[in-house]
Amino acid sequence: MLDNAFIREAGTKLSLRKASRYGGHQEANMHFHEFSFGMLRINGSTYEQDVVIDRGELRKRKKAPSKKFRDEFGHTPVSIEEKIPWKCHRLVIGTGVYGRLPVMQEVKREAERRRVDLVIVPTREAIRLMEKDSAANAILHVTC
Repeated sequence: MLDNAFIREAGTKLSLRKASRYGGHQEANMHFHEFSFGMLRINGSTYEQDVVIDRGELRKRKKAPSKKFRDEFGHTPVSIEEKIPWKCHRLVIGTGVYGRLPVMQEVKREAERRRVDLVIVPTREAIRLMEKDSAANAILHVTC
């Protein structure tokens, strides 16, 4: 099952550097409070849908551009059609509680082309990685 106790008890404090290698050194503090199937709490706000962390800014993932690939994957994948937060040295994609969010091959190729280290892991692990590398950007899936 989910390691909720770790996240809740640790009150994981995450300090993100805005625009890491792209200039600027503003700090944005992110605090991961809790994560469970269908819910993620960051900085006291609860998100019941996927989120994107882009250079310290938090927004909801807009997956509508990827919905046309749903039948092919059985789930709406992360596709190159989405607004992916590429301006980073590392992009962490959290694939959900059970690691089932598909990431299309074109996304992997684009990361390679841009020389962005792409890390695709279940969301629980993605949160831990974000703790270690606060300059990374992320797409965090909150279900499956």
